Amino acid sequence: MKLLILTQKIDKEDPILGFFHNWILELSKKFEKISVICLEKGEFNLPDNVKVFSLGKEKNILSFSILKYLLSRARYITNFYIYILGLHADYDAVFVHMNQEYIILGGFIWKVIGKKIYLWRNHPKGSLLTYIAVWFSNKVFCTSKSSFTSKFKKTVLMPVGINTDFFRQVFNGQQSIVNKNKILFLGRIAPIKNVHIFIKALAILNEKNINFEASIYGDSPVKDNKYYQLLKIMTDKLNLNEKVKFYKAVPNYKTPEIYNSYEIFINLTPAGSFDKTILEASACGAIPIVANKSLKGEIDDNLILNSLEPNHLAEKIEFWIKERENKKIEISKKLQKYVLENHSLNILIDKLLICLNENKKR
Repeated sequence: MKLLILTQKIDKEDPILGFFHNWILELSKKFEKISVICLEKGEFNLPDNVKVFSLGKEKNILSFSILKYLLSRARYITNFYIYILGLHADYDAVFVHMNQEYIILGGFIWKVIGKKIYLWRNHPKGSLLTYIAVWFSNKVFCTSKSSFTSKFKKTVLMPVGINTDFFRQVFNGQQSIVNKNKILFLGRIAPIKNVHIFIKALAILNEKNINFEASIYGDSPVKDNKYYQLLKIMTDKLNLNEKVKFYKAVPNYKTPEIYNSYEIFINLTPAGSFDKTILEASACGAIPIVANKSLKGEIDDNLILNSLEPNHLAEKIEFWIKERENKKIEISKKLQKYVLENHSLNILIDKLLICLNENKKR
């Protein structure tokens, strides 16, 4: 079977989207040929049966000219149609990852030429365009029961897709003593991630003289640069500069070493998506404290916040810092088993293949 994949970016060095490079690598073992169309391409190392075609964003020079902006969009759309029509003999099905716009542009053509369409979309909000993209799709995939797309009959709830050969605890037995009381936040720096609540919670712990070290890894999109700077100002005003350190984002393939260096991982993204960093950290042995209430019943209730209040988050962190070592090891091992048995990349690939082959037979 031959597959066309459409996604935003192919770049194994990208801190946010770099994980998708590994997805394609694993899919390439199951398909005769894979053609990938992306808006932008960077560094990649994929086998010979995978070809990558870019719409050209990486060639753009940043400019505020409205004319240049419109011309670049016209070029992207032109290249999109050239590729999907020119490659039509090289794919049997289309897998669109996250960007419903591709289906809005190409859905009618794919239906006419008889290509099955599969949409992966995991976001709490949707629009009329989402309904149109879902209508064109043969199946829709998401990982969260709180995702906007989870309500459709054609939707299949999927594993998150963690490479458990890569994301794993690098030592056996008890957590290393050097990890004790070390707290990690890793991800995109944006208001939706509620990093400011994390910093306020750390200030409360500091006032109570609770020993900890905290690190914040990540970059902000251009539109959220002001938010990032405000976080640093807040950290300074709350006298946390000695205990809280900011670091630039790192490629996805470098994060297992970071996860393995911390005892507690914080993720304050609300329900609606299933942030893969929660499971990556868990697979590496860290104990996650999360705001995503849709995880109730999936992980221990003591790991899930009842509210996004700094005092409540501080209480949770203090609870896990002071918890018995053997209890923390028990929870950590359960989480690693949960990721391995429910959300590994191998399980995801197998489930995708089943869905694609079901529609192929019809």
